Amino acid sequence: MTHPDPVHATLDRGLHQLAAFGGDLAAHANSIGTILWSPPRVVVVGRLKAGKSTLVNALIGAPVAETAALEATNTVTVYQDGSPSRAEVVGVDGRRHPVTVGPHQQVPLPLATPDIAYVDRWLPSAALRRLTLIDTPGLSTLTVANDTATRRATIDGFEQTRSASIDADAAVFLFDAAPRIDEIEFLSQLPFTPLNMLGVLSRADSFGEGALGRRDPLGHAAEHAVRMARQLSATVSTVVPISGLMAQTSHTGMLTEHHAAALGRLRGMPTLELIRTFDADDADEVLPLEVRIQLLGLLGEYGVLNGREIAAGGAAALNAWLTDRSGIGGLMRALDASTTRFAILHRAHRILARLDQLSFTHPAREQIRSLAAQLRAAPALQMVTVLEDYQRMLRTDPQASITDELRTVLTATTLAGRVGLPDDAPPQAVTAEAARRLGMLQQRSLATGSAAEDAAIVTLIRTYTAPTVPTTPTPPPG
Repeated sequence: MTHPDPVHATLDRGLHQLAAFGGDLAAHANSIGTILWSPPRVVVVGRLKAGKSTLVNALIGAPVAETAALEATNTVTVYQDGSPSRAEVVGVDGRRHPVTVGPHQQVPLPLATPDIAYVDRWLPSAALRRLTLIDTPGLSTLTVANDTATRRATIDGFEQTRSASIDADAAVFLFDAAPRIDEIEFLSQLPFTPLNMLGVLSRADSFGEGALGRRDPLGHAAEHAVRMARQLSATVSTVVPISGLMAQTSHTGMLTEHHAAALGRLRGMPTLELIRTFDADDADEVLPLEVRIQLLGLLGEYGVLNGREIAAGGAAALNAWLTDRSGIGGLMRALDASTTRFAILHRAHRILARLDQLSFTHPAREQIRSLAAQLRAAPALQMVTVLEDYQRMLRTDPQASITDELRTVLTATTLAGRVGLPDDAPPQAVTAEAARRLGMLQQRSLATGSAAEDAAIVTLIRTYTAPTVPTTPTPPPG
């Protein structure tokens, strides 16, 4: 049995107290509780044709996100575990409209795109038991509607987002060689920090000169991703190179023995002859045109060119190679790290914000306000306060030393790490460094530049004078 971490346990006790106040507060507690106990929600953003739906398919493990028709990609879609497989279109007025879904079927939507808040899509999926995925339209596209829908789901429409329950705990941002200025501006408005936003360098299999270039595109993309991670460190925690096409094919069961056998027949063929075979209209004696089209659609040029030898070993061997080369494993590990360490803090922040809002609108406001204050003062939620101060400082003064100090505290896994020392630093050194930082904070408090900095200094002083407070929680063994 898996036991809740201290943040979950503290919030759960608080919601039980809220319900015990009586009246409709039990319903409010249950509604807020869905934030606490549902799987982490990850929103996927990027430009039109950046490969978002392909990546969503790979992460889900089923080809459910439409990737071909523009008509099916201009709404926000929330993918979550549930049976039977079904969908509901949610209008901006909050009304739900069930729609029939089926395999390989483009679903006609019952509302015009401007009238759709989002689409709820349920399907039985082991992957979606761990993560709820939110696929968004493209940013800065040729149509105003696409960009508007994404912003309504993630930035401008905070009220619509909250009421539609598509608030996310982490984000995956897809881009090609480098993000554009408007993309960076967009990301800065998202309700995330670099701690729970991941960058994805998409289409890594065609990076640089591509599959036929002088350099291996995947290796080239990996080097570029390291450079981009440094340049974008104020926006994302890391950048992972991904071949979405190879990941989708290997994770959705689309590859068959027939495909592997066909590709294996090209084993040993010189590269130039292979290229001519795929370009020619009259190469059916080598491979029928339909099969060549299928292989390119499943594997891309890189997979066809470099997977021929592997394919001779059968579909299982080719699929394992695609999985390894696609980079999907690295992205999943990065997502797990982000959602494990920071998603609970992010949703705790959202829960406290919901309580704050309730304390202004509900007749039992004094009891609710007291409960919220009690939760914020709980030692287990100390890191939530640090996160809130970090978010405010990112908006107010991202380059300030206080901002870096808050990030250090958040990312540390030991007491020594919290004060910027190596994890194995002796206790005396930790105590001395905490005292030094306290002295500097007290001096700085005499001349701060903003209310956000005032609050951050108070939080850091509390952190350095309470060294026994638990660090950012990680789930205990099940």
